[in-house]
Parts: sequence; structure tokens; C-alpha cells
Amino acid sequence: MAEQAVAGGKKGEPTAFQNFVSGKVNSKSAKVKLAEKVIFTRQLSTMIAAGIPLLECLEILAEQMDNPGFKCALEEIVLMVRGGTDLSSALGEYPNCFEDIYVNMIRAGEVSGQIDEILERLAEFLEASAKLRAQITSAMTYPIISLIMIGGIAGFLLMFVVPKFKEIFDSMGVKLPLITQILMGVSSGMVTYIYIWIPVAIGTVVGIKAWAKTPPGTSFFDWLSLAAPVFGPLFKKVAISRFCRTFATLISSGVPILGALEIVASTAGNVHIAKAVINAAENVRQGETLAAPLAEVPHLFPPMVTRMIAIGEKSGALEALLMKISEFYDDQTEAAVEQLTSLIEPIMIGVMGVIVGGMVLAIFLPIFEMQKALQQ
Repeated sequence: MAEQAVAGGKKGEPTAFQNFVSGKVNSKSAKVKLAEKVIFTRQLSTMIAAGIPLLECLEILAEQMDNPGFKCALEEIVLMVRGGTDLSSALGEYPNCFEDIYVNMIRAGEVSGQIDEILERLAEFLEASAKLRAQITSAMTYPIISLIMIGGIAGFLLMFVVPKFKEIFDSMGVKLPLITQILMGVSSGMVTYIYIWIPVAIGTVVGIKAWAKTPPGTSFFDWLSLAAPVFGPLFKKVAISRFCRTFATLISSGVPILGALEIVASTAGNVHIAKAVINAAENVRQGETLAAPLAEVPHLFPPMVTRMIAIGEKSGALEALLMKISEFYDDQTEAAVEQLTSLIEPIMIGVMGVIVGGMVLAIFLPIFEMQKALQQ
């Protein structure tokens, strides 16, 4: 069974592992979608709970995997586990496939002998993360597509329609209103200097992306994501939910609190929240409370969150209260997404109407003036 799983499905076909050896697939840089990881974890949890040996489970999942890079990584993990390597150590060799929280939870399951329960919790955690990500994607898709459409329509009119009217107005010597003069000037500039502004626009986008990867750029954009007027509150709810759910999942799986805080900081997705969590971890390391340093940054952690964490520390029910906070903010996120979607739609329609309508008005104002002059 093992040899068949690693050897591939059909006779004569190269396996993913052989492709990797030949340089066609790089398992170390394999990209795994969250949905693929959710399915893998859920299936592994179900098979182990059914009593199937771990190695056989991994072989089956590697054999049926469609993602070549992920398949290759799983085949290599099968070889390592068969050679006596712990599953957590084997998974840790592929950080692009299995992040720190995944590896540490598996390690905690191996130590406690409850790997099937840990996998169940991990599958639920990943499913909740996938649901949250889908909600954010849903909230962002409509405005992005709308802005692209608005920009495309405006660009088409400025570059192909407005110049035709400019030729007509110039040939007739019509005195143009100020709004029409501005529109003609913008259109003329776009057409005349297209070889300049297109490279400038591309260079600006590339430059911003490169700067965003630097520490100052990351800090600025992470701050902006929390402080933005419309999307800021939504991203803040998502960040708090992720923090609470990740932290609760880790400590419920047996990961020590300091190790859990380090993992939470590394997976926070926001440098400002990560700094606050690292500061809180240092507080805990010195024998003090977790809630106190978090309460010092109320713009990141609202009083309700820090007070519930403080109550959880005192009562010994920190895990349960963290999950309650996460569930509360998940509901808040879902409601915010629905509200944002209903709010953005009329805003985008209004923006499109103002831009396109303004351009049409600027074009037709001189025509109306010409018509009045002819009638007189």
C-alpha cells in the first residue's frame, strides 16, 4: 500500500516526488490554499478517529491530492514518518504548507496522545478562518470591481470619445464652459502623454507594493487598515476574532501559554497587534497578568475584550471566554459585512453617476449653447 501510494497512480507515470527530484516541482515552496488545507485536515481527522493508522492515512491523502506541490510535500512527509520522524517535525519542514500554529498543535496532540481530538479542533479552527476570509473577500470584491469598472469607463471616454468632441468644438470655434475646458485638458493630457503616465502609474503601483513590504511600509498599511473610516472597524473585528480564536485553540490543545502567545503574534497579520501581544507575553513571563498590557492599547483591544480576558484569568476559564469573544466578533463581522455591502452599492453607483454624468454634462453643455445660439 505504502509503495503504491508513493509510486503514483498509473504505471509508467512519474510521481510528484520524482518530478520534484527532476526539478519540475519544488515541495519546499509549494503553495497550499486554505480550502485544500481544511479538506486535508478534516479528512485526516476523520480517518484517524475511525482507527486507520496515521501512516496509511497520509499515504491515502497524498495519493488523492491534486495540488502537485502539496502532493509532493505529503509524499516526502510519508517517507519521513515511515522512517521514524514525528508527524509534527515532518510537517515543520514545510512552512509554506503548514504554519507554526498547525505544527505546534500537532506536536501538542502527539505529546498528549489526543491527536485525533487536536486534528478535530484544528479542522474547526481552519474552517472558521476560511469562513472569515470568505466574508472579507465578499466585502472587498464589490468595491474593487466597481472601481475598476468606473476607471475603465472614465478612461475609455477620456481617450476615445472626448477627443472627437474636442475636434468638433475646435473646428466650430465654440466658447467652452470651464467644466468642459477642464475635461478637454484632462483628455488631451492623457492622449498626448500616454507614453509617460502609463509607466508612471505602473511604477507607482510597483513602488507602493515594494515599500509595503518594508517595516515602515508594513507598519503604515497595518495602521491604515485599522484606522480607515469604512473598512477599519471591520478589519479590527476580524483581527480581534483571529487573536481570540487562535489563542483559545492553542491553549485548549495543550500548547503552553507563552508559546501560544508567540504563535499568535507571528500569525496576527498586523504588526501593531503583534507588538501588543509580544508585550503581553513579556508581562506573562514576568508573572503578571495578560489582560493588563492589552488594556493599555484600547484602540486595538476594546475594554470588553480585556475585561473578559481578565475574568478568564481569574476564574481559570480563559479558553472558554476567548472562544465567546471570538464567536461574538464573528457575528459582528458577518453583520458588518452585510451592512458594508448594502452601504457600498449605492455609494459606488453614486460615484459612477457623478463621474460619468459630469463628463456627459461637460460634453453637452457647449452643444446646448450652440443650439440656443442657432435658435436666436
